[in-house]
Amino acid sequence: MKIAVIGSTHAGTAAATNIANLYPESTITVYERNDNVSFLSCGLALYVGGVVNDPQGLFYSSPEKMRELGITMKMQHDVKEIDTDRQLIHASNLVTGESVTDHYDKLVMTTGSQAITPPIEGMNLDNVLFAKNYNQANTIIERAEQAEHVTVVGAGYIGVELVEAFEKGGKRVTLIDGADRILNKYLDPEFTDDVEADFRTRNIELALSQTVERIEGQDGSVKSVITNKGKYETDLVIMCVGFRPNTGLLKGKVDMLNNGAIKVNDYMQTSDPAIFAAGDCCAVKYNPTEGYAYIPLATNAVRMGTLVARNLIEPTIANVGTQGTSGLHIYDLNMASTGLTETSACLMGTHVKSVTIEDNHRPNFMPTAENVKLKVSFDPDTRRILGAQVLSKADVTQSINTISVGIQHGMTIDELAFVDFFFQPHFNQPWNFLNKAGLEANLSVKQPELV
Repeated sequence: MKIAVIGSTHAGTAAATNIANLYPESTITVYERNDNVSFLSCGLALYVGGVVNDPQGLFYSSPEKMRELGITMKMQHDVKEIDTDRQLIHASNLVTGESVTDHYDKLVMTTGSQAITPPIEGMNLDNVLFAKNYNQANTIIERAEQAEHVTVVGAGYIGVELVEAFEKGGKRVTLIDGADRILNKYLDPEFTDDVEADFRTRNIELALSQTVERIEGQDGSVKSVITNKGKYETDLVIMCVGFRPNTGLLKGKVDMLNNGAIKVNDYMQTSDPAIFAAGDCCAVKYNPTEGYAYIPLATNAVRMGTLVARNLIEPTIANVGTQGTSGLHIYDLNMASTGLTETSACLMGTHVKSVTIEDNHRPNFMPTAENVKLKVSFDPDTRRILGAQVLSKADVTQSINTISVGIQHGMTIDELAFVDFFFQPHFNQPWNFLNKAGLEANLSVKQPELV
């Protein structure tokens, strides 16, 4: 059987290596546009900030390792067209210019996502950079050495992580975003307010509720960013305004969401039985709403790529779905979220009720204890948990993994109140803060009257 894999970051690497292990007699060819595979882009800001000194640690595989498994690696090959009727791939060697045509029995689309390029005047100026892959990270490091003032456009995870990296590197930093607060896709205001306050104490300039209208330069280099509310002199601009699925090769050939994310069934198969898809090019099964959503995360990609291999020949293991669980460490703050926030629920037209508690992460008789802020959202009718957020200087982020499992299995907020958690004064309180959230929510339930 001839299997073609297009793209080899998280999902593609997971799919190809698992297929090679499960079906060593198969012929596997990977087409990759870059000269590397499996780059952990979630470590990009750590690399830029010098926390990661050896960039090789950001790769969990290599073309050489994959070739050892018998996989044919077509590195620096750009796939130009897919003929789904005749099951042919047409590609171009980016080094030699040679055209390549190949046949497949099964095709695995793991083309990932691409950075959104806003239609802004001045985007072609020198020192306007994007932050996604390894080569871009190296360019950022090189250009940042000569920059005194860095402007980051986009206040999502990568944007705020880069802000921290640049500020720690002694740069003046401006963060611009069209929303009225940072990290608005992941956390509600009572959490982002704390992070913003921390940024301001470090003299990071927050230019929120502002849209970039143009970027001005001189002699081809950036000089300033112009928004609808002001002008910001700068030496370097990093665009982090989001990602879109990279699925143009299959447009009109398989079913997709309106944004171009490929629809797959529970076994990673597209509407074309010969084509499987995984990773950032796909829509994912989103358990809090029991629908589908576009959530580009490395964790989702690796799981989906592994499932492709398990289900390539016949349906074997179904995808259990995702809660979009993620975490972040910024300066002294640890934060994580899973499922719906009140903000995202409102945007989706989903009614939720929430309970928020603040508590020390361990007893007051211990030498130190840090405040924990936890918010849990749930369906007011079924009382099924739909999401949670946590923030603390103590690392209690694993609690969000616990809630993620609860959402996946339909746990109610009332059940959360009485889940069996261990107690040990070094780590927590006799009543775990997760229990306390459930107890707080349970107080709102009308109790039977005494007779």
